[in-house]
Amino acid sequence: MDLEALNARITRMEDIEAIKQLKALYCEICDDDHNPDRIVEIFTEDGIWEGRGIGTAQGREEIRALFERFRDMMSFSQHMTMNPRIDVDGDTARGTWYFFGPFTFRADNQAKWQATRYHEEYARVDGAWQIKHLKIRGPGFSADYDKGWAATD
Repeated sequence: MDLEALNARITRMEDIEAIKQLKALYCEICDDDHNPDRIVEIFTEDGIWEGRGIGTAQGREEIRALFERFRDMMSFSQHMTMNPRIDVDGDTARGTWYFFGPFTFRADNQAKWQATRYHEEYARVDGAWQIKHLKIRGPGFSADYDKGWAATD
């Protein structure tokens, strides 16, 4: 193998790992009371957060406002993402992740299990990976803790 091919493979692996670390940071921020100040730092200026049944926020100010609403809505969350599939193409990338987590909603102190998939686009900005478009879409579920997911459609 020539050095150029080896360098390309190493760069690809480093990019994939950086995107995994970005996703871990996203989960940490969500579980830090959906911290609206921190979340905007990991999205591109024109970034999009899109969730079926939840809404869409475009740009850092709308994403900040969305996370302020999440903070007001939930008292606890534990985001667990797994099974990443990441494709890098220069300074852009796409990824999918499985998601599972327990949540506590402030209204009636309601405990829920939630699961879905993240479909994401990333961009390298000033040498660092950021989220360009985060889209939440199924299959998935939201189930009451005490009833479990078998009781959901």
